[in-house]
Amino acid sequence: MTTSAPAKASYRVIDNYDHPHGGCILRLRLNRGEALTVKELKGGTMVATAPDGSESSIRVEGFALFGGKPGNARLARTGRADVHVRDAAARDVGPGWTLAGPG
Repeated sequence: MTTSAPAKASYRVIDNYDHPHGGCILRLRLNRGEALTVKELKGGTMVATAPDGSESSIRVEGFALFGGKPGNARLARTGRADVHVRDAAARDVGPGWTLAGPG
């Protein structure tokens, strides 16, 4: 009996908003794999892939709290996360891009 490793978490970018204090908010929806935990997302580095295949690295600073404080159960149940990023490359990220997390 072989046990396969869990699929690497992959999120689809739904939208990109400017953050009033710098950076931007990326609204994400789980595309495949298991949802990352709050600890894995916050401070983690994800690989952003454009529809044309080009890639860049994005570091998650934290979460947008306009939807309420995120928790592991909520992230797993809804598969959605609103993350705050300050990387200059994040400004180009938009709907149709994917973000792959560690795992």
